[in-house]
Amino acid sequence: MATTPDTPPVAVVCAVLRREGRILVARRPMNKRLAGLWEFPGGKIDPGESPPEALHRELAEELRCSVEIQRALPPFTHAYDWGTIELHPFLTRLADDSPEPFAVEHIELRWTIEPELHALIPDMAPADVPLLDDSSLLFR
Repeated sequence: MATTPDTPPVAVVCAVLRREGRILVARRPMNKRLAGLWEFPGGKIDPGESPPEALHRELAEELRCSVEIQRALPPFTHAYDWGTIELHPFLTRLADDSPEPFAVEHIELRWTIEPELHALIPDMAPADVPLLDDSSLLFR
């Protein structure tokens, strides 16, 4: 995914999945970019897909769960040395009829409380770190 100044950012989504004062983070597989880093689960938006549609699809594929979107957070861009992404984050909760999230692609899932999540910052995907600037919003 190399981008140039004329290439638009790659649109991706992520879920800040909340439950009982905890937030789910997922550890990236070792055979992909950002190997072993923690992230909020999500993925690329396919052509013709809206960000909420992409979020539901990605979570069904990667975690085998379904969520209710509580609120969209403002999208923002992040430049990596290999390309730029436009991240569309959502505050979510597990749907009432959803199974428990299961790591299909990730190597680990963890429900974190606020201090634990901040302790993971050095090991998080850099694009996800700005979401923690106002972590009180995430844990409400």
